[in-house]
Formats: sequence, structure tokens, C-alpha cells
Amino acid sequence: MDKLQKVLLLTSAEDLDCTPGFQQKVFHINQPAEFIEDQLVLNLTFSDCKGNNKLRYEVSSPHFKVNRDGSLVALRNISAVGRTLFVHARTPHAEDMAELVIIGGKDIQGSSQDIFKFARTSPIPRQKRSIVVSPILIPENQRQPFPRDVGKVVDSDRPEGSKFRLTGRGVDQEPKGVFRINENTGSVSVTRTLDREMIATYQLFVETTDVNGKTLEGPVPLEVIVIDQNDNRPIFREGPYIGHVMEGSPTGTTVMRMTAFDADDPATDNALLRYNIRQQTPDKPSPNMFYIDPEKGDIVTVVSPALLDRETLENPKYELIIEAQDMAGLDVGLTGTATATIVIDDKNDHSPKFTRKEFQATVEEGAVGVIVNLTVEDKDDPTTGAWRAVYTIINGNPGQSFEIHTNPQTNEGMLSVVKPLDYEISAFHTLLIKVENEDPLVPDVSYGPSSTATVHITVLDVNEGPVFYPDPMTVTKQENIAVSSVLLTVNATDPDSLQHQTIRYSVYKDPAGWLNINPINGTVDTTAALDRESPFVHNSVYTALFLAIDSGNPPATGTGTLLITLEDVNDNAPFIYPTVAEVCDDAKNLSVVILGASDMDLHPNTDPFKFEIHKPTVPDKVWKISKINNTHALVSLLQNLNKANYNLPIMVTDSGKPPMTNVTDLRVQVCSCKNSKVDCNAAGTPHLGLTSLLLLLLLSIAGL
Repeated sequence: MDKLQKVLLLTSAEDLDCTPGFQQKVFHINQPAEFIEDQLVLNLTFSDCKGNNKLRYEVSSPHFKVNRDGSLVALRNISAVGRTLFVHARTPHAEDMAELVIIGGKDIQGSSQDIFKFARTSPIPRQKRSIVVSPILIPENQRQPFPRDVGKVVDSDRPEGSKFRLTGRGVDQEPKGVFRINENTGSVSVTRTLDREMIATYQLFVETTDVNGKTLEGPVPLEVIVIDQNDNRPIFREGPYIGHVMEGSPTGTTVMRMTAFDADDPATDNALLRYNIRQQTPDKPSPNMFYIDPEKGDIVTVVSPALLDRETLENPKYELIIEAQDMAGLDVGLTGTATATIVIDDKNDHSPKFTRKEFQATVEEGAVGVIVNLTVEDKDDPTTGAWRAVYTIINGNPGQSFEIHTNPQTNEGMLSVVKPLDYEISAFHTLLIKVENEDPLVPDVSYGPSSTATVHITVLDVNEGPVFYPDPMTVTKQENIAVSSVLLTVNATDPDSLQHQTIRYSVYKDPAGWLNINPINGTVDTTAALDRESPFVHNSVYTALFLAIDSGNPPATGTGTLLITLEDVNDNAPFIYPTVAEVCDDAKNLSVVILGASDMDLHPNTDPFKFEIHKPTVPDKVWKISKINNTHALVSLLQNLNKANYNLPIMVTDSGKPPMTNVTDLRVQVCSCKNSKVDCNAAGTPHLGLTSLLLLLLLSIAGL
């Protein structure tokens, strides 16, 4: 910086008599042990060459000011300031910037020297170089008129007729035309307002050329530094800001951090932010529940843990209006605000308590379902596990007849009967129930006597229906037992043992109408023959239902089931199939039909069957029947017959003891079979051909 002081913008004798701006651009100040309030630091000289009317000074540090006469003084006692300050002077006719470099002292706000690159921009001409340049400092947001001179380049050994040429970003590179140079005088001017937040520095290059544009000297770097103005408000960009703090937290507990952004130069007070709380809503129990670190933006609690009690607060949610102000919080600084929402979170510091020590409930015997809702109180947050209740039956439920569940909406305990109760066994029940929270209690809180309650349950006697024993009842009988035979005597008892009631019996369901029951003693007998082959019998079992009705008011009914297993007897004669057959009158194969037999009875009252031709009415030398197996026989002709219909009586006998026999006429149609056409006497009656019928019967036999 010493070299910078030595290199000032030079003007020749041919320039104007008065050059607008500071007469000295760079100052070095040796910082004393302490700057004293109102102590003169130095005098600045500024002239707009028109009387300095409405002259105003601005200093980049809030710790100093410049009086109207140009005297720089401290605003308060201070022992450390930034190393580089800038003083901006402005009148309606001119404005300029001076640089003040403070040597010594502790850097408390960052070095502008690093940011503005003074150390890297040496104004000392290189050896054998005649072009002399110095960094140009231009405040952002300058007003009209434009263009305005901002600096000058001097070439101490410039040949006659040579010209200055300026290049770089802001000249011939985008954004083009921001700067230009007087090719004859070397005066550099700016053509428009600059915005430091868009471009903070411009790296230009100066060279001298001959009349043909050939470079004579250079290029030499020329740095243009845009001096920051406080033209950006702090902005909170990361919202919404929501913080949580547990109730009862110690004083000084950090809740959250609020940080704002300022687009101004972070090396100046223009972006040096200070935070404060402008408003707290609600303002109970204290208007100052929280404090914000003015520099860091950390919000911490400042009230005692006792006041930070969610259950006693008017509202467990606070809204803070947080303000960020630049210029280190001075009144001249710009401000921005944001809302911080702070939620006081609940902890389980209140145990649930029953609203009553004892609860009463009544339930009819045999009934199930909810019988009583147990109510509790809990001061904790209803949206958390610190409030939600968990109920447990700790005594009085050995048979597991009761269960208790929590109603999620009301937090009540729903006590239910899940196994029907019996008045005759126990008319009263007493349960001991405890309640806890889903979340554990904090260490200094415990469950007390109010967290248990007693439930007294009264069981109401109900007229219960009689009960058959056993149920179902079973009996086995032959299907041919005589009518009026006694099958069994049913037995039903009344569960209402404490009541003296009589029971009467009746038939409820008897699909075949075979049974009768004595209404007094329950004796069941038959009213018709039992038939195992009846469609009402399934797998040899007949099912009937009986009622037992007590004498209560109103009477109660019980139902009993009787299963009768019917043993088979040979009471069904076998029958043959088919009963119609066809054969050609000139057939070479005289087989007529394969007969099968079936019997509705069970073994041993069915096959093997005996097949015979009922000979008294049939000639012996025409028909023949031969056994194939236990259930089938072949009927064949011994000679060809004329075209006609013949009835052949077939007698089939089962293997029962005694056996049963059935005689069935087999109708044989002898047909004319010529040219694949079959003509039978039975016109209009469709019949299977003999060959097809034999094939089907053989396949049936093969499947047996």
C-alpha cells in the first residue's frame, strides 16, 4: 500500500485548473492504542470545483464519520477497526472515493484489502515501462450524469501521435461499453451505473498504439473495483422457520438458529448483520421468553424451567418476529424480518388418573361386548404417547372372560366381556385395572394410587334355554323295525338351576315324518317305517331336530339333534339295464346286448347277481344268457330271427338272505340292415345300434 500512495493520478499542466474529487486518494493511518470519541484522525480535502454545495460524506465503517469540513473523527472509543476504510464524497456536480488504510489493530470485520486485491494490483510501473496505472475505485449506484471520469492513465514517455487503447470485460467484452478511455488524454470514464452485486471487479488492460493501431506499450492491467453501497436488505431465505424445545428445558437451551443473507459486500458493515426479537406472540407468562444472539442468530430460552411448562401455558406455540439489520445494527442499517415458530414439546410429566376410584357395570349372562367405558384424565399433549393410555386388568380375570382396549379418540378404557358369563356360577365379578401411558414417565414422576381403579360387575340372570345332553344324540337301528318302535329317550336340562322350571319336548324338524316324541318324558318312537333308501337319508344317516321348552316367562327354547344310523336289510330287488336292444335280421354276430344289474341295498344284499331267462314263456333254442362278471351278463341269439319286436323276460336275483328277485322284459328289436340303413318295426322310436350299444356296455364293464 505504500507504493499505492506514491502513485497518484497525474494531470498535466494543460489540464483544467481544478480537478474535481479528493486531492489525495490514499491515506495510511497508524492506529493508536485506542481511537477516542470525537478525536480528529485526519483531514480530507474534496472539491467539486463549484463550491461544494450540498457536500455529503459517507464512511464504510459505522465507527467513524466525516464532518462537513472534511475532518475524519471517531464516533466512540474503539481499539480495533477494519484495516481498510472508504470515504465517499458527493455533491450534485461531482463525487469521488478516498481509501484509508489503518495500519495495526485487530481485524474485526475481515480484510477489505484481500477482497479488493490491493496487494495483487501493483501500481508500480514495471521496469522499462512508461504506462502508469492505479486501481480505479467506483461506488456502485452512481446517479446521472454519465459518462463521468473515474481515473486517468499516464504515459510518461509516450511518443507523439500515439493513442491509448482500453480492452477487457466491460469494454470490448460483455458487458460491452461500460468503460472507455480518451485515446489522447488517457482519461477513463464510466458510462452507466454499476452494481457490485452483479460484478465486483473489472480487469481491464491499457496499451498505447501508433497511428496504424500497432501496439507500442502494454498491455498493462488496470483493475476497476466497484465499491459497495448499502443497497441490499437482509433476507431470510430458508423459511419456514420452526423450532422445538422440550418443556421444562433449562434456561439457555438453544431452540434454533435464524440466519439472514445480505447481498452486499461481506467485508464491509453493509453486510454485517445483527439480530433481535421485535415481537413475541403470545406474551405470557413472560414477554421475554426467548433471546436471540445478535451475531449468531441462535434463539435460546431465557425463562426458568418452571415457566416453560406446556400444561400451564396459554398456548404451547410461540411466534417470534425476528429482525436482521445490517450496518452492525446501527439505525442507518437496512432491515429484514421473518417469523420463527417455536413449539413447546410435551414430555410425559403427568401420569394418567382415573376420574373415579370405582366403576359399576351390569351385564346379562350369556352376553358379550363392551359393558363400561373407564374415563381418565391426563394433562399431557393429546397428540403424543405421553397422553395415550394403556389399560391392563391386573386382578379378577382368571378365566380371561374380560378384555380392555383403549378408545383412540377419547382415551377411555373400553371394558368388554369376551366369554359369556354364567349367573348360576357367579353373579358378581370385581376387577382391578391399572392405566399407564404409551411413553414412559420422566424420572421424577411415577404412577400413583389414582392410576388404578376397581370395576364391580353385576351379572343379570337370564332365562336360558334348556340344553340337550349329549348333543348330537345318536342311535343305530335296522331300517325295517316295526312302527311305534322306541328309538331312545332324550334328555335336556335347564341351566337356570336356581329357578324351578319344567321342560316340555316337541319335534322341530322331521323331514320324512317318521318320528314322534313324548312331550313329558322325551321318549322318541317311530310313526312310520324307516327306509335307508329314502332321499331324506344321507350316507345311511337320518337327521331330526327336537325342541326343549322351559316354563319361564317368557319361555326359553333349546334345540337338540338326533342322528339315526339305519342298518340295511334286503328290501330292494335288483333291476337290469338297458331294457331295449336292437339286432340285424342277417347279423353274423348274434350277440344282442350286455345287461347290467343294480340294487339300492348295500353289501351283502347286492351283487353278485344271478341272470336267467324266465323260461316258462321263452323257447329254449332261440335265446341264451351268459354271465360276464358279478354285475353283467351277455344276451345272444342262437339263430337269426325275422324282422320283428320280441319281449324277452330276464330274471335277476341278488345275494341277500333271503334273496330278492325281479323279472323285467328286455325288448329286442330285430331290424332290417341294408346299405348302412337300419329299419326297425318300432318306427319313429330312436334306438342305439346294437354295435354301438355293445361297445358302450363293454367300456362300462372295463371301468368296473
